[in-house]
Amino acid sequence: MKNIKIAYIGGGSKMWARVFMYDLALTEGLCGEIALYDIDIPAAERNRKIGDKINADSRTVSKWKYTVCTKLETALKGADFVVCSILPATLDEMAADVHLPEKYGIYQAVGDTVGPGGVLRAMRTVPLYEYFASEIARVCPDAWVINFTNPMTICTKTLYDIFPEIKAFGCCHEVFHAQEFLCCVAKEELNIPRPDRHEITIDASGVNHFTWITQAKYKDVDLLALLPSFMEKYYEKGYGEQLGFAPDDFKNNPFLYGNKVKMDLFKRYGVLAAAGDRHLVEFMNADWYLKNPETAEKWLYHLTSVDYRRKTQSDLIAESELMASGKKPVNVKRSDEEATVLIQAILGRGKVVSNVNMPNRGQMPDMPLGTIVETNCVFDSDSVKPVCANPLPKAVTNLVYRNAMNIETCYHGIKTRNLEEIFASFVNQPLCSTLGVDDARKLFNEMIQATKPYLKDFYKKLSI
Repeated sequence: MKNIKIAYIGGGSKMWARVFMYDLALTEGLCGEIALYDIDIPAAERNRKIGDKINADSRTVSKWKYTVCTKLETALKGADFVVCSILPATLDEMAADVHLPEKYGIYQAVGDTVGPGGVLRAMRTVPLYEYFASEIARVCPDAWVINFTNPMTICTKTLYDIFPEIKAFGCCHEVFHAQEFLCCVAKEELNIPRPDRHEITIDASGVNHFTWITQAKYKDVDLLALLPSFMEKYYEKGYGEQLGFAPDDFKNNPFLYGNKVKMDLFKRYGVLAAAGDRHLVEFMNADWYLKNPETAEKWLYHLTSVDYRRKTQSDLIAESELMASGKKPVNVKRSDEEATVLIQAILGRGKVVSNVNMPNRGQMPDMPLGTIVETNCVFDSDSVKPVCANPLPKAVTNLVYRNAMNIETCYHGIKTRNLEEIFASFVNQPLCSTLGVDDARKLFNEMIQATKPYLKDFYKKLSI
């Protein structure tokens, strides 16, 4: 039984912490301490109590000591792994990120990665990650750091820029959904039972939420070669890869979509966009797929409003309170996330290949070295090594490059606290392509003022 310590930054998380705790409980051969650190101490306390309930569950095979830490240093001290999963500011600030641009005719399906919302969220998040990285360097420099927070690319960039020797990677499940979609293709085109996604081998590359699959195989079958036939049947009506959901269920659940954008991009470029449609549309000019809510519905997805997120968050808090008090039983079940699998591999318990976000060290030759890219990596004993990806088509490379350079510009502007440089990234966001420069400045300043309490300690200027 391997005894380890995991520091969880954002340990009051309403959803991701619980998913991680369940997966750890079902991971054989591990035990130790989970140090929950969060500025919302009552939320961390709820998760500690839920952790105790998980330990008492008959399905649990790995028991952990859950502690709540009021200081980051305490959580990090002696940590073997650090997990970062935070919401920078509150849903009030996210409401400004997502909905203020609508006044200028700019709509966002998610608003946490790129586009106007992604830039403002990055402005709040990077200063926090500067602190996290400096504390990790000081307190537990040998720990492996797993990031779940969005904007994924810029968070991972910050960790490596502040602490170049850090052992960090960013985990995202979007590519897993693309593998599930390919399982559907195999089922429909080969007339076989739906395979498990782990049976689908892929080569994927890009930036987070804008990765592309250049090769996909089930056993020896080329799944991308089957897509044209599959799309003849399902392009117009869509195909939902999530079990139990129909393509038009996005009308009631904005986290779902019909994969029509994904299929349209394959028609155009011959490679499969790997993220969910809600994310993909934010990396391209607004008029392509995201001109307005009606356009979104035509492409079989909905915009995720912050009011919907408020309701979801409220429900999760209520559920957590019931679980913490014992009025509702915990439901210990394994998720499709891979963090615990990757931890096991790093601990020397088998080699694993998975897609994660790390600095480009040549795994994407068409991207500048040092930019954060998402590709397959090999996880082994105390080692994560990127795999050189297949080249993307030139047209796709151009799309990825524009967004990668926007992220680099945005990061450097935040690092130097230079609003003009941040604005240069803001106005060049594909979703801002319909804006004139004057209106872009007005929107930028309005969005800054809406999140001012979370910026004033880091930026001397708060308007341009």
